[in-house]
Amino acid sequence: MAIDVLRSSEKLAEAYEAKDTRYFAGAREDMVERLAFDPTASILEIGCGSGETGALALQKKRAQRYVGVELMSEPASRAAEKITQVIVGDIEEMELDFQPAEFDALILSEVLEHLREPEAVLRKLHRHLRPGGVVMASSPNISHWKVIRELVMGRFPQADRGVFDRTHLRWFTPDSFAAMFERSGFEVVGISPVRRFSLKQRRISQLTGGRFDHMLMTQIGLEAVRR
Repeated sequence: MAIDVLRSSEKLAEAYEAKDTRYFAGAREDMVERLAFDPTASILEIGCGSGETGALALQKKRAQRYVGVELMSEPASRAAEKITQVIVGDIEEMELDFQPAEFDALILSEVLEHLREPEAVLRKLHRHLRPGGVVMASSPNISHWKVIRELVMGRFPQADRGVFDRTHLRWFTPDSFAAMFERSGFEVVGISPVRRFSLKQRRISQLTGGRFDHMLMTQIGLEAVRR
């Protein structure tokens, strides 16, 4: 069993070695701006990459302490120069040495789709977030109209990033993404597109009463609180 787990983690890491360094970079300004101004807060990010989101949160006084978990050692070493603490390893296999309710916020930016059992990870993280603590998460939307078009044509093209990223192991619609969080002990308070709808998309949404918004958003943005 232990050998199988090790091999699984090694294969997972190998899948990302060919990624451009930009894949692990970039600050999620949208998530940071929605965090409360709290210079005393502790925040945990899973898949922190090179640490840009954490650095921005610290700079904007959204946190005093920012801890990241990152699978790949190279971006993790860059993140260690910007945030409070970085733990290198596979979140699905590691034992987290945190106290119950230790964190005020949890960030999961484009990471759950890369996990073998994302719901199990959410349940594991749940105890380390204080009651009422905030979760900011996002994931590509498998129900976007462009994906449906490809499926209708019998295609599922592999890519280096985006919804067809070859390293994705799970796929979500807005409803299924929210349902996973609800089952894991969180209350979802908002689902929205990560990028604001264009004028054309807003008109379509208005004309259809929002019934087809799930086909317009490229990425699912979710905000939840711990019950």
